[in-house]
Amino acid sequence: MSGPMALEPGGAEQDTLALRLADGRARAGSPADQHTLALVRPGYGARSDAVDRLAAELADRIAPAVHPYEVAALLESEGLTGEVIRERYGHRDLFSLATALYERIPRTFPDPPRPADPWRPDHVRCALRGALFALPGLAYALAGRLLDQQGVVRALVVAGLLSWAWNQALGHRAYLRLATGRREAGRTLLKGATAGALVAAAAGVSLAGSGPAALAVTAQSGYLAAAGVLLVLGRERLLLAALAPMIAGAATLPWWEPGTVLRAGLPLLSFLGTLAAAGWALRATRTAPPVPDAARPQLLRSLPYGLFGLAAGALVFLAGRDHPWAVIVLTVSMGPAEWLLYRYRGLSVAALRATATPAGFRWRSAAVLAGCLLVYLGPLLPAALLVDADPVALLLLAAALWTSLLLQAFGVAWPPAALCLAAAAGTGAVALAGLPPGSATALPLCCGAAVLCLTVCVLRLLGRPAAHA
Repeated sequence: MSGPMALEPGGAEQDTLALRLADGRARAGSPADQHTLALVRPGYGARSDAVDRLAAELADRIAPAVHPYEVAALLESEGLTGEVIRERYGHRDLFSLATALYERIPRTFPDPPRPADPWRPDHVRCALRGALFALPGLAYALAGRLLDQQGVVRALVVAGLLSWAWNQALGHRAYLRLATGRREAGRTLLKGATAGALVAAAAGVSLAGSGPAALAVTAQSGYLAAAGVLLVLGRERLLLAALAPMIAGAATLPWWEPGTVLRAGLPLLSFLGTLAAAGWALRATRTAPPVPDAARPQLLRSLPYGLFGLAAGALVFLAGRDHPWAVIVLTVSMGPAEWLLYRYRGLSVAALRATATPAGFRWRSAAVLAGCLLVYLGPLLPAALLVDADPVALLLLAAALWTSLLLQAFGVAWPPAALCLAAAAGTGAVALAGLPPGSATALPLCCGAAVLCLTVCVLRLLGRPAAHA
């Protein structure tokens, strides 16, 4: 029979094998811990606190994980070895610790960072282009009184319409060639601009009736061709520098009479400067390496763009017959119109990311279209009232032009060309017939019908996600 067991500290129980769970209550380094075999269970004791601290440190990177293996890869990238995992965190291996961390941190999936807008417009460039569309009108303010008003207006209008149509088609073809190479685009612009200037000048000179009028028509045709070259090649600042003499002369008109020589010489100097700038820009394209066996786009692809240019020019001319300042308002608005084309594309891409169904995207696309039209047409209303133009006709014409340009920006060319041609033909027929009651309402009615059809085309063709993918 065994004797009594001593219960005082330091007795025989120190030689007894004792099993206990390690927890935070045992003081590290105590005499009892030196002789007791402690079995550590994960999730308890000081090592559990170390795991908690590690989870707090890596919470933002553990939360998006969809499997513990992702956490294991993260721990491995942090340089945790098996020995550290066992001694410091009390887990047998990397995957055990990763599973514990994965279970401690709730799942959160933050949205990815928003990418940069690929269609962010160049504000300065768009504003500059809008000004460059209107600044050539200063030439008529300077030299207009030197010309015979009987035949020169008709000659300038005919030559201008042909130049608009030709340059629209040439610009489209040149942009297609730019996708191949800058050298090929320069060759296309050199040949096309020269031919277009000759055709427009020949048509205008045949109607001029006098030497000064013929010179004015030739200068206008040459300027429009050269300016088109510079705008396609992105040389807006160079074109502005070429127009500087004419701008300076026109700025002095309210206070000073420049005289016949300056009235004729300053526009001529700007014209020659524009020709020189276009020649220099075309020469710079010759330094680009040629692209062998480059396929040339078909001429018919640019035809609807030329027809749209003809129709747009005719509509603007019809709008400016009674209100010439309305033409200036429309011309200056082309800069904001181009800026809004970029914004429409950027907002449509954002709507594509924010919607999950085709129907939802179509509604957002309609809202984007309405917003862009309101931003574009809003400033035109006070401008129309300021120049005493018909605000309804001006706003509907501007809306027709902008929606047409929007469709063309997405490669849809024939519907806007056909609809604008129909509107121009209808308005022109009423004007030629000389019906006073109908001439005032023909332009808004025809443009309103065109806007309605163009809006339907935009919603149907551009309201699909595939158009913006």
